[in-house]
Amino acid sequence: MMRAEDLLVYAITDRYWLQGRRLADQVEDVLKNGATFLQLREKEFSHEEMVVEAKEIKEIAAKYHVPFVINDDIYAAKEIDADGVHIGQSDMAYEEARKILGPNKIIGLSAGNLEEALQAEKLGADYIGVGAVFHTDTKEDTTSLTFDELREITSTVSIPVVAIGGISADNLMQLKGTGIDGISVISAIFGQPDPGEATRNLVQLTKEMLAGEQIGFK
Repeated sequence: MMRAEDLLVYAITDRYWLQGRRLADQVEDVLKNGATFLQLREKEFSHEEMVVEAKEIKEIAAKYHVPFVINDDIYAAKEIDADGVHIGQSDMAYEEARKILGPNKIIGLSAGNLEEALQAEKLGADYIGVGAVFHTDTKEDTTSLTFDELREITSTVSIPVVAIGGISADNLMQLKGTGIDGISVISAIFGQPDPGEATRNLVQLTKEMLAGEQIGFK
């Protein structure tokens, strides 16, 4: 099972920025440089394409002992025996996903407010992805949470919380004191000229951002 510290720098794939590279090679570069959690997110993939890609990436994640989850496709996660899934508010119901995957797999849920976060905890989610904390172009029709709202969520729920949405090396320090366990990013890693170097930088900055946070805050 996952630990809160696994969420320090949570990388989410996006082949939009591959620039001729193989996703598996890019993922290896990112994990080698310190990403602590990996989500395969490919909205345009068929189930078959997802399974093929996920099999290769699962091996790389295992090599670096990094938890590996698949976005949305619960059946692909089961087929390749991934560590788990991440599901959004409009995806398959948590109860159904848990029934398919069993009790020992990671299931993360998205939450955009305190009510959704409390519901995710009540259902039994292993962690919550909360956001968007900054404006993001990755998801349309999302409104940013205030830092007070984020702090209210982290101080109310007892399961790990990772912040998501528009986070970059330039703004992540603004999240200091919000009580999060880590950051979840797409373009801040995969959209950079050197994803490995970007990862290394984010890991260092996130550790600095979290330094001095009250231990046992949750």
